[in-house]
Amino acid sequence: MKKLIGLALIALTFTACKFNDADKPKLPIMGNRDAVTKTVNGKEVVDTVYQTIPDFKFVNQYGDTITQTSLKGDIYVADFFFTTCPSICPIMHRNMLNVYNEFKNVPDFKIISHTIDPKHDSVAVMKKYADKLGISGNSWWLLQGNKEQTYELGQKNYLVAVKQDDGTPGGYVHQGWFVLVDKQKRIRGYYDGTDEKQVAKLIEDIKILRTEVNTEIAQ
Repeated sequence: MKKLIGLALIALTFTACKFNDADKPKLPIMGNRDAVTKTVNGKEVVDTVYQTIPDFKFVNQYGDTITQTSLKGDIYVADFFFTTCPSICPIMHRNMLNVYNEFKNVPDFKIISHTIDPKHDSVAVMKKYADKLGISGNSWWLLQGNKEQTYELGQKNYLVAVKQDDGTPGGYVHQGWFVLVDKQKRIRGYYDGTDEKQVAKLIEDIKILRTEVNTEIAQ
């Protein structure tokens, strides 16, 4: 299946300033952003409001309801897939296993994979898929729900192209991005899930982001 690149490339062009601190590296904040004027101590100042991932409501492979509240206080990686995908999904999720194995015992980290074929990918189908991958526990959730909400979330909020296309193998087209999201629900990175080097970079960036968060807490 071919990978669409348009929307994700747009996302990358909306990169916010990358903090330069040799001792404490930080990741860029990506996605759309708005400048807002507010009053602080009697003076008007301009602040930047970054795009965030909105609330959602899906069901995971255990039949549990998952919302943004379920991810409160977590860094997470999101991607889009379907269980019958004949092309990039198996590669993506073999690579995602490296992320899972690295962080599966970290309490403030999650992986969420949104199916774009919710009609077929029932809870039972997703559980079988998870078992085949060898994932268990609550570090990696496969999420199924309303198709329109899933597609809007992907295209509008994660800036990842997903669509149904009966003319392609499997009947769906989606990009293979792994999207890194911080505890404030802001996008901090895009990584090609079919590229082992990109996934290795994702693992290192998760470590940087966790250090960034822990430093902020300490301050």
